[in-house]
Amino acid sequence: MVTHPRNRGKGAALRSGIERACKDGADVIVTLDADGQHAPADIPRLLAPIGARQADLVLGARARTGTMPVSRRVTNWLSATLASRIGGQAVSDAQTGFRAFTRAVAERVRPGGDRYEFEANFLLDALRAGFRVTSVEVPTVYGPRSHFRSWTDTWRMARVFARHAGRIVLGAT
Repeated sequence: MVTHPRNRGKGAALRSGIERACKDGADVIVTLDADGQHAPADIPRLLAPIGARQADLVLGARARTGTMPVSRRVTNWLSATLASRIGGQAVSDAQTGFRAFTRAVAERVRPGGDRYEFEANFLLDALRAGFRVTSVEVPTVYGPRSHFRSWTDTWRMARVFARHAGRIVLGAT
């Protein structure tokens, strides 16, 4: 188990967990938020494309239906559209915390950010590094447990995407 003596943010927690998994010899790493949106029973669905050597990073994609809050639907669609443009690969959910990726991705992709922006940086850096990214639809339960702060964390995400403005305008080359 990895712990921090005080809350340093989601990104810092993910970074420490990924480093520990690599140190412990993991070949594949799965991240799953603690907000109850996704069932651990769906992990094999994320692992399947990696096991079949079809992907290096698999995103657990949430359906943008009426069950997803409207504000999340909009930001989810926008971030997925921008990530697809930046990476030159289809990304259906750039904000999901339910992911599986290979050790090679974990060792090469070392993004910045200690909060929610870590995951966006991770995905965009993996895309830019040429890793194969795919998505698997997963059921999602929305509840009150998310710690996403609408304005502050949306601003952090906007700054992440702004770093890639040239690719947004020109597309991946």
